[in-house]
Amino acid sequence: MFIIYFFIAFIATVLGSLAGLGGGVIIKPCLDTLSSYSLLTINTLSSFTVFSMAAISTFKQIKLGFKVEKKMIFIAIGSILGGILGKYLFSIFILLLENENLAKSIQSLILALLLSILIFKNKFPKHNIQNLYFSFFIGIFLGTIAAFLGIGGGPINVVILTVFMSLSTKEAAINSVFIIFLSQFSNLSMTIIKGSYHQLNLFILSTMVIGGISGGILGTKLNKKLSNNIIEKIFNISIFLIILLNIYNFLSPLL
Repeated sequence: MFIIYFFIAFIATVLGSLAGLGGGVIIKPCLDTLSSYSLLTINTLSSFTVFSMAAISTFKQIKLGFKVEKKMIFIAIGSILGGILGKYLFSIFILLLENENLAKSIQSLILALLLSILIFKNKFPKHNIQNLYFSFFIGIFLGTIAAFLGIGGGPINVVILTVFMSLSTKEAAINSVFIIFLSQFSNLSMTIIKGSYHQLNLFILSTMVIGGISGGILGTKLNKKLSNNIIEKIFNISIFLIILLNIYNFLSPLL
């Protein structure tokens, strides 16, 4: 099983750093399918893995000449606050349902529906928003959704950045990983302060983090070498497969 966990983390973070998917959007549904872990454990494993990918990927992109725009910093700050709000809303959601398996199924359905819309991102009208306040509120929106669904928010970030900031998919991917880096840093800081990581299997955690770092290194290299059209195709194919996996996770308790 450890080899499986490594490859889940590795493949997720290669796609995460290459196409801006982050990795959590792949890791969470895979762990929902393959493990009986609680939502808290899955989210924490995903956060550590995605953070390791985002940290190494962002560092390497900066070495390659990536410059962070001010509006991206405002989006990142907003996503940190949105992440806190999203976690609070999800805790209320769990209390109301009183059924974690049902909560997982509903998360999967919402994510599948949301990703289905994102496939058509090129059909949306493009804007080039420069207002920093608007950027901040976009960040809150992104962080809230990502935290509520238990994902890094990568594909949602990419679509929002292409639609509202007029970035190419390749540019949006790099900025998405930077946003994820800061938001996951905040998320993990809260996890460590609360001591929620003590229940984790440290061998599985370290296996996934190693996979995340390896995936981040390879994905960053591929992002630099591949054209925007190829990255666009990889993004769309990945989203389609993730939609199918989430539909399966939604239906499996009913079968």
